[in-house]
Amino acid sequence: MATIAVPLPDSVHVLTGPSGDPRTAAPAGTGRWTVPGAEVTARHDPYGALRLTLAAPGPEGLSTVALRWRHHPGGHRPALVLGDAWERSYGELQWRSVQPERPLPWYWLGTGPATGTSAGLGVRTRAGALCCWTVDEDGTTLWLDVRSGGLPVLPGDREIAAATVVGVATGADTTPYAALQELCAAMSPDPLLPAQPVVGCNNWYYAYGQDFGPDAVLRDAATIAEFAGDHPVRPFCVVDDGWTEGGGSAPGGPWDTGLRGLFDDMAGLAAGIADRGARPGLWFRPLLSRVPTEGMRTDTGAPGRIPLDPSLDATLAIVAADVARFRSWGFELIKHDFSTYDVFGRFHPDTPHEMAGAGWRLADRTRTTAEVLVGLYRTIAEAAGDAVVLGCNTVGHLAAGLVQVQRTGDDTSGRHWERTRRMGINTLAFRLAQHSRFYAVDADCVPCTPATEWRLNRQFLDLVARSGTALFVSVAPAARTPQTDADLGAAVRLALDGGSPGGVEPLDWLGTTAPRRWRTDNAERTYTWSQPWGAWPPLPL
Repeated sequence: MATIAVPLPDSVHVLTGPSGDPRTAAPAGTGRWTVPGAEVTARHDPYGALRLTLAAPGPEGLSTVALRWRHHPGGHRPALVLGDAWERSYGELQWRSVQPERPLPWYWLGTGPATGTSAGLGVRTRAGALCCWTVDEDGTTLWLDVRSGGLPVLPGDREIAAATVVGVATGADTTPYAALQELCAAMSPDPLLPAQPVVGCNNWYYAYGQDFGPDAVLRDAATIAEFAGDHPVRPFCVVDDGWTEGGGSAPGGPWDTGLRGLFDDMAGLAAGIADRGARPGLWFRPLLSRVPTEGMRTDTGAPGRIPLDPSLDATLAIVAADVARFRSWGFELIKHDFSTYDVFGRFHPDTPHEMAGAGWRLADRTRTTAEVLVGLYRTIAEAAGDAVVLGCNTVGHLAAGLVQVQRTGDDTSGRHWERTRRMGINTLAFRLAQHSRFYAVDADCVPCTPATEWRLNRQFLDLVARSGTALFVSVAPAARTPQTDADLGAAVRLALDGGSPGGVEPLDWLGTTAPRRWRTDNAERTYTWSQPWGAWPPLPL
């Protein structure tokens, strides 16, 4: 094992109020530090992980705790450093030289190409804080954001289980990729994994939520079943955005009926998908409503787009009832989307230093935002029963153990290959180590559309199928040819088998955001991701 015992930090710094600089806490015995109004405790578990708990009984509450180690794990200063993303990644994951101010959410791994050694630290999944690291030449700092929204949490006499820190250190006989796999395994002791490979179709990247109905869904179900052939593992057919009023623009609930006059019989649609040899799946946006409802937030929103507050029991009851309804209709996969955006009011590209802006609030200030999000994900998981839960625009580090599948990157595209190259390949390469350790990774759909070049998409299809991660395809009927059908059928069946033996591993990932060289089947394969003009700097939709 590459795991290491995590030492106590050299110093602890605490911010109790909503602004200002952290104050240095005074040691109050081994593994205990205090400032007026707050206390930080660090205790080792039997395996050397460091459990961090916080107390802030006073009226000022608690905002941020910083734990500083004036050294690097493994005793070696890293030459290159890799971190994760707050929620979905946005094509920005990469190894970089040491950048002291760079936020590294959830975990970091450093490596020295000259020595071949790697080491890093992370926090276990479902933490009670939003956690990020910074790494500099002299050491590393863990930043615990324990606010409720953008305001200090007010836990009263309750102790906050903020995080459990784990670490790894490996020698020259272990690749950085294998070291990251070790770190991910240490961070996620109880993953919730699908019983079978997750493969299916989703029409978003050729329909984009517009001008489709049950007939088109059933045609897609028949198509993916055709690609699967007689394979004993059956693929999914996911009904994405577009089945309710306002479809195509990520609308909100109520989620009690489909678009009238078109999707009137959702139970019948699920049965029709099953009749065609596929398993029915359904998309929804749990924390947005089109109409005033119990649990809505009053500090934000617009007419017809009302975010719900997940810290309220009323909101969780609505979400649980929605998921239970989908199950009663016969859907076997529930894809929940946009909850990070609806909680924070923004996506998180380019890795900002914090998820929430200052001043924004949740109704229940006794719990941290991280605790509230875990409660939301747990509500959905429990209501889903034996259905597969796919989290999209969710915080993967908090959802691990409560989703079987996680969309780990921003959208690919059925309109522009550049978006698929930038998002899909990057998230597959740099979050692949999370696969089967946190959940099944979903790098998003492989499009097959008239607007995108199949020469490029078929390479992405081949790589995802070999990887053993979740494979979803978005196949426009107008783009089907004997060649695309042959490629899609072979890839779908390979993915239903679980991918290539041993999966895949990026080989040139230390020096690029879109690796071209990959190990698979004990051999090396090289993919060509560039269009004739190279990579076009603007990011298309």
